[in-house]
Amino acid sequence: MRNFPPDVLRKTPLGLPEVSEAEVVRHFTRLSQENYGVDLGTYPLGSCTMKYNPKICEILATSPKVTNLHPLQHPSLTQGILRILYELSEFLAEITGMSKVSLQPAAGAQGELCGALIIRAAHKGRDEHDRRTEMIVPDSSHGTNPASAAMAGFKVIVVPSDHEGCIDIEALKNVVSGKTAGMMITNPNTLGIFEKRILEVAEIIHDAGGLLYYDGANLNAILGKTRPREMGFDITHINIHKTFGTPHGGGGPGAGPVGVTQELAKFLPIPTIEFNGKNYYLDYNRPQSIGKVRSFLGNVSVLLRAYAYILLLGADGLEEIAEVSVLNANYLARKVLAAGRYQMPFDSKKARKHEIVISAEKISAETGIRALDISKRLLDYGVHAPTMYFPLIVSEAMMIEPTETESIEELDRYADILARIAEEAYQQPNLLREAPQNTTVGRVDEVTASHPKTMCLTWRMYEERQAT
Repeated sequence: MRNFPPDVLRKTPLGLPEVSEAEVVRHFTRLSQENYGVDLGTYPLGSCTMKYNPKICEILATSPKVTNLHPLQHPSLTQGILRILYELSEFLAEITGMSKVSLQPAAGAQGELCGALIIRAAHKGRDEHDRRTEMIVPDSSHGTNPASAAMAGFKVIVVPSDHEGCIDIEALKNVVSGKTAGMMITNPNTLGIFEKRILEVAEIIHDAGGLLYYDGANLNAILGKTRPREMGFDITHINIHKTFGTPHGGGGPGAGPVGVTQELAKFLPIPTIEFNGKNYYLDYNRPQSIGKVRSFLGNVSVLLRAYAYILLLGADGLEEIAEVSVLNANYLARKVLAAGRYQMPFDSKKARKHEIVISAEKISAETGIRALDISKRLLDYGVHAPTMYFPLIVSEAMMIEPTETESIEELDRYADILARIAEEAYQQPNLLREAPQNTTVGRVDEVTASHPKTMCLTWRMYEERQAT
């Protein structure tokens, strides 16, 4: 400390909690034991595709050969990582049918925003930006779709679903106009239903002068079977942390690469990674680009996991992902519906793709027990709850995606627990209203818990709350 001038030394303690190493280790070990993740059991959040992450991908992505790279190193000194990222972009272009892919976006939602900005840039390049002001989304779309469109400056136009749970074609025809900039679609959609008239939808949008955007959240269901480009899409984002088995949740990490047709490639974010036959390099000389959307080369550690995952499985393995994820979802649907307490809207006899949306509306009407209560009770059985109340067009919705990494034993167990809870709703409703009871933290008031004045974010806040 003698080497530092007195005027730069602290006059007061740093203000850190005074704890020993043992206390720190025990504290975080206990927290980890109270947590739940894909390594402990099924994590069936519908649309999120929370599947098991292969450890070999984790090992490769955390190699010192990668982690010791500095993002500001000159491209001539980072040819290895540039090659990997370039090859990954080529893989993703092949998988989606797009001509060129940018790996920069750090999440699916940011990929959506990039796609919407590319649509805006494309219309600006045609001198149509001032009149192409509307973006169409289905009423079953992900909430980030209208949010991304609005952030890009578009007015959001919602088109309803028909009796089959697909886009209402006649309603779509009624809303397209010279103002239409594009349409954002997930296919299969949020109900787990494939939009069988997607080519007709594409034709309607293109004839109106708009562009078709593919939300890649459900790409897991169609890998190796079809590609967004073959369905008529002009732009797509890929949720790396869903389809390609990388970590997911808690606000990150994630990655949302964006692919486009040849005509739209000039608008991709800068820099793009290029190869001149000898060296890999970063191309910033793209005057029509929408600009830079993230620092450096993107979320490289997540992208590396995806690269390893694709190489590990190969083309046949990727196709099997789609097959098994669809099989698992439909097997679980049949098991859950067999109990007779839950319903699956939009013709329950028809097969779904990778996810299912069941409704607890009948249970709620007859017992007063809601999907929220059922989800809380699931925690008491040591399994994770599905996505609730989404999509909004299904009353008391429970959106379940088992993914391809779950065994038949785990699917049977989950279905049996749902059936058991349904019976509890009729026989012991208060048990569900007071659930969970077997978890470290019991039922919380969601409104109070999320209010900034009641949230406890630091140890000092906790001490102050205890004192008052």
